[in-house]
Order: sequence, then C-alpha cells, then structure tokens
Amino acid sequence: MSITSTEDLTGIKAVSELVALTLRQMIDYAKPGMTAKELDNFGGFILEKHGANSAPLKTYNFPGYTCISINQQIAHGIPKTETILKEGDLVNIDVSAELNGYWADNGCSFVLGGDIHGHQSLVDASKEILRKAISNIKGGVRVADIGEIIETEAKKRGYKVIKNLTGHGVGRSLHEEPHEIANYRDRFNLQRFKKNSVVAVETFISTASTFAETQSDGWTLVGNKGGYVAQHEHTILITGGEPVILTENNGVW
Repeated sequence: MSITSTEDLTGIKAVSELVALTLRQMIDYAKPGMTAKELDNFGGFILEKHGANSAPLKTYNFPGYTCISINQQIAHGIPKTETILKEGDLVNIDVSAELNGYWADNGCSFVLGGDIHGHQSLVDASKEILRKAISNIKGGVRVADIGEIIETEAKKRGYKVIKNLTGHGVGRSLHEEPHEIANYRDRFNLQRFKKNSVVAVETFISTASTFAETQSDGWTLVGNKGGYVAQHEHTILITGGEPVILTENNGVW
C-alpha cells in the first residue's frame, strides 16, 4: 500500500508493532517439551487481546493463528498438538495479522535452546542478509537488484536461496503489489520500489534446496533437495533514503 495520510501511517504502525510484539513474545515463550499448538495458541491470544485477526486464518482459513515450521519445514507449517518442540530444533514462526483494516507480516527463524545441531550459523546468515537487503531499499531501486543482493550474499556464505518463495507488498491486504520480491535476480521483474509504500521483505536462506514443495497436508513446504532453511522478515516503509522498519521491535536484530 501507499501511505497517503496520517491515518494510514498510524494504522500500519499499530499493526506492525503488534505482529512484532507477538513474534517476540512467542520466541521468548517457546520451550522444549511444549507443543507447537500451545505456542500457536499463545500467539493467537496476544493478537485477540489487542483486537487483531490472524491473517492466515482470516485470509486462507489456515489451521492455526500463526505458521510454525520446524527443522526441514521451510514455511506454512501447521502448529499441531502432536508436534513437540525439542532442544536444538530450528524453529520458524511467521506472524501476520489484520488490525482496523491494516495488515502486517514478520517472521523469524531461531534455534530453540542449545545449538546442538549447528543451525546458528544459518540463522545468523539469514539475519545479516536481510539487514543488508533492507538497507539498500529506497524509492526507485529495482526489486530485482535486492534479489541479487540476497542471493550474492547467500553464495558468499556457502548457502543457496529458495526461489519460489518471496517477499511482497502489504498494508490493505496480506499480499499486494509488488507481489514478488524474490531472493534472486529475476531478470523479468522490471518493477521498482515506490517511495511511501509498504512491503514485507523476507529471506529464505538454504543449505541445500532451491525450491519449496507443498506436502500432502496442502500447506507445509519443504525443500526439493532437503537440508534446512532460515527465514527472517520485516515489514518496512520505503522512503527516499533509509527505510523505516515498522516491525523493528520483534527482536530479530
């Protein structure tokens, strides 16, 4: 969406701060032995307490308030009662919501407890790459140029990117123009970022796979070549200079 009024700015800030708060509190709440559904219910309680609606539930009738993806799952993981969180798991939580007609989105991968399986370097790479990508976004910059930064930085660190999952515009709905902010240079994408618009930028940094494939449950995504993926996501307001990170209080950095 484009910010055209003080009301718009106030609305998008409020929902962005709420999804960021929810994500941070869910990360702090997560403990080994807890079920994914317990963690999801906690996030849903925070959203509902503040009068917000879960975006995946409202938009897609997703079976959960948030997406919780664990280990080989890349995204859209269903938070199930039978899924038990364990020490060293690579956990991704994606929180998006609607509040008073405004929508925002953010996500974070983290290691639960001790890094006994060696996932932390992947998590750190994803965070660092997202920071660099966002710092290069301003009005007039080509969307494809940001994709090139993400993939180049991933390769420098010995990683790959998932090519069929992307960031996107957000604001008046969960997904808006630009619909694809890819993690690689898409030479067919000639779009440029627009000043005063709101987008959700996300990294999908991978140890082995380059494409995400939907599983039999119709939601959960895993890699085409296995391995692990770390995702981090911020909703930002694009300016003529440094962007405003609307979800900065989620604790990703």
